[in-house]
Amino acid sequence: MEIAAVTKFISEAIDDGMATSEIGIFVRSHDQLGRARAAVKKTGIEVFELSGAHEDQGSRIAVGTMHMAKGLEFKAVAVMACDDDVLPLQSRIESVADEVELDDVYETERHLLYVACTRARDRLMISGVSPGSEFLADLEQPGHPW
Repeated sequence: MEIAAVTKFISEAIDDGMATSEIGIFVRSHDQLGRARAAVKKTGIEVFELSGAHEDQGSRIAVGTMHMAKGLEFKAVAVMACDDDVLPLQSRIESVADEVELDDVYETERHLLYVACTRARDRLMISGVSPGSEFLADLEQPGHPW
């Protein structure tokens, strides 16, 4: 369902006149990149994997991790795989030694989501599978910075 919804999001953006190079898809880590690639592949458009290398995107849709999103801007952004065990990243939570470190992990993970979401100029879609990330509740709070 998530892949179909993101595919629809991409198709609607293109139908509304957005260039494929104006669309970005972000996930938390490399482990979820396959989900983003699958959504783009269903549209029949080529994937441009963000890597930090200076390469021309051409008419491909950008796909990358939330870390790669920093400093970029797209007219339409889909942030995928916002699942409970992915965001915050479970392996980071399990590796903490104390409460202070846990707070730092949560703040860093929340900030990654914020950065990915704020790459969208005109359209934003956030998706995941149930149960969704606890951070999604932050999006519904009045006065939250995003």
